[in-house]
Amino acid sequence: MNYAEIKPYDIANGEGVRVSLFVSGCTRHCKNCFNQMTWDFSYGKRFTEETEASIFHMLAPDYIAGLSLLGGEPFEPQNQRALTPFLQKLKKNFPKKTIWCYTGYTYENGSLKEEHARTEVVETMLSLLDVLVDGRFIEALKDIRLLFRGSSNQRIIDVQQSLKHGNVVLYLT
Repeated sequence: MNYAEIKPYDIANGEGVRVSLFVSGCTRHCKNCFNQMTWDFSYGKRFTEETEASIFHMLAPDYIAGLSLLGGEPFEPQNQRALTPFLQKLKKNFPKKTIWCYTGYTYENGSLKEEHARTEVVETMLSLLDVLVDGRFIEALKDIRLLFRGSSNQRIIDVQQSLKHGNVVLYLT
């Protein structure tokens, strides 16, 4: 997996001060996407053990609330396979840090609705997330007043509560 950027101090993509990882690769190609250069799976730098160590170092201070995953598309199959073991290590090393993830896919009943995003690790990856912002960006529904999302069709989902209750539970900010 490649990544486009790591922001060590991000306050726009989730609650609190966060580390944000922008992965490369997206086949969704939403019209007027804010990050079109990340559609290319080979864009940016290779995600390595050194990258993981660097992110863990950035996450260490108490004032960092957690990690946000953006893209590109974190739920592209090849990205899921790279991110899942990384997120497992993150949860083990930083159990109190939250993980937010932004996806163009739609979450329903404990998994992603679209078949393309279903891999052998999708449920594991979802189970490691605290908050999922789901749904394609739709230009006609863009609203700059929305918190943590670009268009009104997108939902901010409490993943752990959704898994517990078996249906979508929205995250209250």
